[in-house]
Amino acid sequence: MDLAGGEAASRTTPAHTRAVLAMALGGLLFGFDTAVISGVTEALRTDFALGPAGVGLAVSAALWGTLVGAIFSGAPGDRFGALRVLRTIGLLYLVSAAGCALASGLATFAAFRFVGGIAIGASSVLVPVYIAEISPPERRGRLVGLFQFNIVLGILVAYASNDAIGRIEPGDLAWRWKLASAAVPAALFLLLLAGVPQSPKWLRATGRDAEAEAAAARLGIRVTEVDEVVRPAGRLDWHAHRKPILLAVGMGLFNQLSGINAILYYLNDIFAASRLVGLSADTQAIIIGVANLIATMAAMTIIDRVGRRPLLIAGGLITAVALAGVALVYTGVASDRLLLPLLILFIVAFAMSQGAVIWVYLSEIFPTDVRARGQAVGSATHWIANAVLSFAFPVMAQVDRALPFWIFAAAAIVQAIVVARFFPETKQRSLEAISRDMALH
Repeated sequence: MDLAGGEAASRTTPAHTRAVLAMALGGLLFGFDTAVISGVTEALRTDFALGPAGVGLAVSAALWGTLVGAIFSGAPGDRFGALRVLRTIGLLYLVSAAGCALASGLATFAAFRFVGGIAIGASSVLVPVYIAEISPPERRGRLVGLFQFNIVLGILVAYASNDAIGRIEPGDLAWRWKLASAAVPAALFLLLLAGVPQSPKWLRATGRDAEAEAAAARLGIRVTEVDEVVRPAGRLDWHAHRKPILLAVGMGLFNQLSGINAILYYLNDIFAASRLVGLSADTQAIIIGVANLIATMAAMTIIDRVGRRPLLIAGGLITAVALAGVALVYTGVASDRLLLPLLILFIVAFAMSQGAVIWVYLSEIFPTDVRARGQAVGSATHWIANAVLSFAFPVMAQVDRALPFWIFAAAAIVQAIVVARFFPETKQRSLEAISRDMALH
């Protein structure tokens, strides 16, 4: 049995290219919906007469939806295959975009943000799983990394879209058009999903060998027999899967304790709170988005050579320095002029570490029959922490603007230590080999 080479793509086919692009576009929707809210928080305060807690609820409503999507998408993903579930998820993205744009109050707005969150949470589980299962080991990090690349691209597109719409329509309807624009990538996602085959690994794991061979032929890959017992929709078990479960929880938790999403959601507010004049908050947000995109592209070129652990360790230490610097700006010790450079340093370090690694690592550490459910564990942890921190950020910042940044900096140092001590390397190894090693511990 050739576990290392049995998965390698023998040729590039249109179906494989379409599949990777479609799944990567799921990341763009993830990123767009994550960042578009940063351009409408001030309008929501005014139109819906919201205080800090109200703004926190409006922003975090989607995050509670992502938690539901992450938790409950794993089981149907393992049972019906990621592809079938993702087609439904595309429809939820459309409904959320339209509903948020037409919302008449906080309750309606939060409800449709919750629906969009379900779509994001499910995408964070099922898209990396699908890409990992159709990727050869030596290129898996780069191909799954396309999901993260498109998350970052979606963030930048959202910032640019917010800025463009604000210039074209500076009136009271601007925030509604900003949110409605999410319908465009959602429709494209649905179109690209048409004609994409199910994962051959999933088909093989469910005993559908003939369909697996047909799908593999369309995708230009070979599907080998694996050592695992073939059974549909396996049960995620603490005794059998304790190590990957702990790694998934740690990965999801540290990702959000870096402060990344809370900072992205409130980026315009963070810049507006500084005393620096010159560039607008929207323009500075675009600069952050460009830095994020460039750093993610750089990470994709090295993740399969350097590995996952070195990126996580170095990134944790550098983000800690940058976040501590931001805290010093808000305490008055450092100049306001350092705020933008420090946030650029933070976003670059995050993009080349946690940003590049999280979805790759989560998609690698569980065996095929429970991969979607295992991914759901890491994603659910990610979204629980995200929702809590996004709700708490404006409340903490109202008490002391430096406080959340000190907390994030401390967590980044802890991340570097924990990864160095406990996280195994997975680069350029077959999924089956990784699963076997996990089962031995």
